[in-house]
Amino acid sequence: MEYRFLKTEERGPVALLSISAPKTLNALNSQIVSELDHYLDAFDTQRLRCLIVTGDGEKAFVAGADISEMAGLDVPQGRAFGARGAAVFRKLETLPVPVIAAVNGFALGGGCELAMACDIRICSDNAKFGQPEVGLGIIPGFSGTVRLARLVGMGMAKQLIFTGKVIRADEALRIGLVNAVVAQEELMDKALEIANQIAAQAPLAVKAAKSCINAEYDMDADEAIRYESGVFGDCFATEDQKEGMAAFLEKRPAAFKAK
Repeated sequence: MEYRFLKTEERGPVALLSISAPKTLNALNSQIVSELDHYLDAFDTQRLRCLIVTGDGEKAFVAGADISEMAGLDVPQGRAFGARGAAVFRKLETLPVPVIAAVNGFALGGGCELAMACDIRICSDNAKFGQPEVGLGIIPGFSGTVRLARLVGMGMAKQLIFTGKVIRADEALRIGLVNAVVAQEELMDKALEIANQIAAQAPLAVKAAKSCINAEYDMDADEAIRYESGVFGDCFATEDQKEGMAAFLEKRPAAFKAK
């Protein structure tokens, strides 16, 4: 499929995806959501070991959802629009390989929600985050009320959503919304550094670890520990486990095959 609003690239085992709608600061519209859905469905999780998501240009990661498209929606259409975006972001969140958001500017509304659906968030020092939807008479619709509270705590999430406040990169780091802040010119290098560190590990083990963390979030402690023990044991059926431990004992680099 030829994408109108997405730019794609591969650097070895790392895939790069840019949202590209410069006239609207990469604001999400139905076409972008559909293209993202298609891209995720086609993503080769056997060959590629990490995905970096960013925004095209220097001003915005994703400045929000396309308000001109939303303004005329009725209730059924609004519910469908929200459900569609939430489903695609959930698909991103549960992609078997790790996903890094390289936030290079405004990440507001749907842009903040897109970043939160990623596993790791690195941002440039000019980045700004917020869920300003209440100022438009709506609430976050792409799972923002769910993920923000889980990332920064209920009290902080309520304050940010109720006030619609936009925060800078340093504040996002302080409250735990992002993992690191770097100079804008260093952002992609930092994201690639982390992605390549991930790609160097046993891919089946990384996938198993991600699935464990995602699945266990809503479990009680005893259930989560049992679940982890089961997945841990399953790792011993893989060739990567045999190779990883043999390489460690033989003091040589491991050659993982994702088997």
